[in-house]
Amino acid sequence: MAKAPNPVALYPGLLEFPNLAISDYPDLQSFLSAGPDWRMAHWRWGYEFLSYIGRNKSEHTFGRFRNETERFLLWVFLFKDKPMDQLRKADILEYADFCWQPPVGWIGLVNHEKFVRQAGFYRQNPQWSPFRLKLAKGSQSSEPANKKKYKPSQQTLSAMFTSVIALYKYLMTEEVLYGNPAQIAKKDCRYFIKDAQVKDVRRLTEQQWLYVIEIAEKLANDDSNHERSLFIICALKALFLRISELSERPNWSPVMSHFWQDSDNNWWLKVYGKGRKIRDITVPDSFLPYLKRYRSQRDLPALPFIGDNSPIVEKIRGQGGMTARQLTRIVQTVFDEAYTAMRAKEGEDRALKLKEASTHWLRHTGASMEVERGRALKDLSEDLGHASMSTTDTIYVQSEAKKRAESGKNRKI
Repeated sequence: MAKAPNPVALYPGLLEFPNLAISDYPDLQSFLSAGPDWRMAHWRWGYEFLSYIGRNKSEHTFGRFRNETERFLLWVFLFKDKPMDQLRKADILEYADFCWQPPVGWIGLVNHEKFVRQAGFYRQNPQWSPFRLKLAKGSQSSEPANKKKYKPSQQTLSAMFTSVIALYKYLMTEEVLYGNPAQIAKKDCRYFIKDAQVKDVRRLTEQQWLYVIEIAEKLANDDSNHERSLFIICALKALFLRISELSERPNWSPVMSHFWQDSDNNWWLKVYGKGRKIRDITVPDSFLPYLKRYRSQRDLPALPFIGDNSPIVEKIRGQGGMTARQLTRIVQTVFDEAYTAMRAKEGEDRALKLKEASTHWLRHTGASMEVERGRALKDLSEDLGHASMSTTDTIYVQSEAKKRAESGKNRKI
């Protein structure tokens, strides 16, 4: 079997996109120039598509579309060697086969930057790979990871089709292409599985959440620098925030004046969420003491006021707000401490989910507890920023599944 060609990084991150000059990327420039004329044209199509995504979507969404667009174009350039306007449904299904089992040399175990700065130019990072084998979080296996066992999840496969379909649609609106074989191919992809499973919301139990909040409070009480950690943990859980909604982004800076009080003394938080939509989230009274103690640690007045433009979560060093990556590291530190404490007292089985948990679990935990409290689904849906109440119902309301589990739990062997 012939050795697969080496992958070539095609596109940098969102921050580098507006002023991207291909002459600054000599490895990329050399690769595009060495191929047929349509290779450079296709790269520019991808660049224009991703520029459009970057203007209209979040940084996270841009990153996802960039990765999928890059993989698809690399397959077109290095494996299919056929322009997009000549691809048919069978070709897209062939690409799905490629994504299902990519070359081992194209699979990495950790994320690496695509480019590194050297002598004034951006050179491709030799450690970068287009695909990543995700290891179970907290995995302690001494066995080396087997890249041949890579298989994309249903979510990953769906994201692949979504991106390729969107790329074709964009090029059709620009009158560059006149058909969308990816749209036709999706329903015939043999790797999709119809899902009739019980949805398992990734959340913490009441007991696990108590360990997290108790550890966060202990850290803050012992060291005032951890007031930031306590505030972030509480904000993500109590206000159902996505990590991006608390972070500094190119087109939005969360500041303290986004907390505001109406004429009835109700507190709200203005948030810039998915789909470039601004929404107001109800702020419960129980959250205000955590807001006050965090502001006190920063020598700010007890509560926010109009014109209070200090970042909601300030950087440890420098000015401005924290990035999503910095916020994630802080939350992970608290999760790790809570896992250690809970494992020591309750055992590995009860603590295990804390080792698997991500920042998004706090949003799910807060929302699930609100459903269990009996809060009106419409009100919760608006706080969550869901476009439809049915989304909230599908994700968080599991009453029928719980009844089925209860009725099936006691059957005998």
